Amino acid sequence: MNLVVTEDAAKWYEDELEINEETSIRFYVRYGGVGGLQPGFSLAIREDDMKDPIATAKVNHIEYFIEKDDEWYFDQHSLKVSLDEKWDEPKFSYEK
Repeated sequence: MNLVVTEDAAKWYEDELEINEETSIRFYVRYGGVGGLQPGFSLAIREDDMKDPIATAKVNHIEYFIEKDDEWYFDQHSLKVSLDEKWDEPKFSYEK
C-alpha cells in the first residue's frame, strides 16, 4: 500500500488546520459518510502520533500516515490525496 499526498493538498491542510512542522496527520477509518471503499465507512483525519504505520508520506515537513489497524478498509488499494480545484478541498482516490 502506498500513500501519496500532493503538494496542493498538503498546502490546503497546512492552511486550513494551521499545522506546523511537528504535526503528524493520520488518515483513519470512521463509521458513516459516503464515497469510501467500504459501504458505511469513510476516511477522516486527525493529528496523531504514529504507532504502527503501514503507509507514510512526508510533504513540506508534515508527516501523513495510515495505521495498520485501518489496513482492512483499503482492501489492497493505495490512497492518493489531491486537491479538488472545483470544491477547493482534498479529494481521496483509491488505486490498485
